[in-house]
Amino acid sequence: MARWNIVFVAALLGLALALPAAAQWKWRDAHGQTQYSDLPPPPIIPEKDILQRPGGAAAARRAAAAAAAPASAASAAPLAAVRASDPELEARRKQAEQEAATKKKAEDDKIAAARADNCRRAQAQMRTLDSGIRIARVNEKGEREILDDTMRAAETKRAQSAIASDCK
Repeated sequence: MARWNIVFVAALLGLALALPAAAQWKWRDAHGQTQYSDLPPPPIIPEKDILQRPGGAAAARRAAAAAAAPASAASAAPLAAVRASDPELEARRKQAEQEAATKKKAEDDKIAAARADNCRRAQAQMRTLDSGIRIARVNEKGEREILDDTMRAAETKRAQSAIASDCK
């Protein structure tokens, strides 16, 4: 008698463990690989590639009714079902989008501030070059050199290019 009880409990346990597997979708993807999921396959999977549906005949009737619905509603339904079924996931997605937008805005502000600073410096350099005063700088050897006309023209051209790119 005890042996039959153990067999009965083992059979019930096996049945309980097998029930979730019966509620799985099974389909063949575009690469020919078999996919398993508790969510329906994407709308791009043809009906002939869906190998198993959860729930048997009732699910097959629901799937047939869904297939008869317009394509736009069918493609939006799984996404809406996922969003409606998991508001926490939707909230995390929105928070991630906000953080990304904030980070992008901060980076754009930083770039704009650097451009404004470069513009201000280039304009100041241009005013100095246009004033005609003698300008000295230190070369690679550490020696002081006075800008001649060709060096002044090269510096003027460099300052004008910086103004053109940063002062918009």
